[in-house]
Amino acid sequence: MDQSTKKQVKLDNLPDLLTVREVSDLLRVSPLTIKRWGKRGKLPAIRINSRGDRRYKKEAVLWLLGMQAKE
Repeated sequence: MDQSTKKQVKLDNLPDLLTVREVSDLLRVSPLTIKRWGKRGKLPAIRINSRGDRRYKKEAVLWLLGMQAKE
């Protein structure tokens, strides 16, 4: 997938829950790093559906970026 067709995640219109890929793109780290941070408690994941897909709260991601106080 090239950059022109790839959906860019923008800070001004973030969804409330973000996927591993969206968070990794936003923070410019690998998806594996995001999963590791979840295991260490640095960025807690919410598990959804029967597969256990991870979602991350927008507030937690913004807090990591130093843009908002953690609740």
